[in-house]
Amino acid sequence: MGKDNLLFSRLRSLRSRKRIVKKDVEKQIRQKYKRSNKLWELRRKTPLVPLENPYQKGFMRFFVVRDDVKRSKDGDFFQGILSKINTKMYSETRKFLKKKRKFGRRIYVEREQKLVQLSTHQWNDPKLGLTTREKQYFLKREEYNPFRKRYNVYYEFIEPWRFVFRVKQNMITHYKPLHSDLEKEIDELDSYLSQHKIVGLVNKKIHGESGNWKNYGEQTDLIESKKYFHYKMSATGIAESLEDYKVRKF
Repeated sequence: MGKDNLLFSRLRSLRSRKRIVKKDVEKQIRQKYKRSNKLWELRRKTPLVPLENPYQKGFMRFFVVRDDVKRSKDGDFFQGILSKINTKMYSETRKFLKKKRKFGRRIYVEREQKLVQLSTHQWNDPKLGLTTREKQYFLKREEYNPFRKRYNVYYEFIEPWRFVFRVKQNMITHYKPLHSDLEKEIDELDSYLSQHKIVGLVNKKIHGESGNWKNYGEQTDLIESKKYFHYKMSATGIAESLEDYKVRKF
């Protein structure tokens, strides 16, 4: 009788067994996520090896401070700003063109290149190191994203005329050695962690939120989604129709 009671006490319920399986899956995901971060860090820290014979691969376009601005007393100040928001673009030729369809035929137009538009995360990131004076040259903007149904907030430099384009040869002088075992394991982990269900569990269990991890900790304003927009317009239309009815009646 005692053995039967002991055996019965050791039997787990269905709910308990499901919880154990769930915890094991979450533990496995955490281990793979940590391993993936470690491997990416190893790849990033792999030292570059100089080439014996450097070669040119197309051209590179980037921003530089205008000569007159550079010679002014604030030249170093704007050079510091540019170092934080500069962008690079690569092309096979010096013209930096792209194909575009117009009136049923394809034409070549110049590729647009802008300075970096800082996200809220970058704006508050101490690693970027924006000073109080530098922040005075940026304007906060909001752009509605109909797909995510929320406003994207970014900060844009208000005096881009201080910078001009510079084009130079894109010289390949170093290469990063390829480790087949490392690359194979990284690809396997990326394939596993990029699955839709796994991404959701990573955001919820590791990052602590089910939304976009880049916006954690930010205060979100009222989001005027399409549904909210239609409801608001419908209510406004009803109110206007009632006012017109009262005017016609009296």
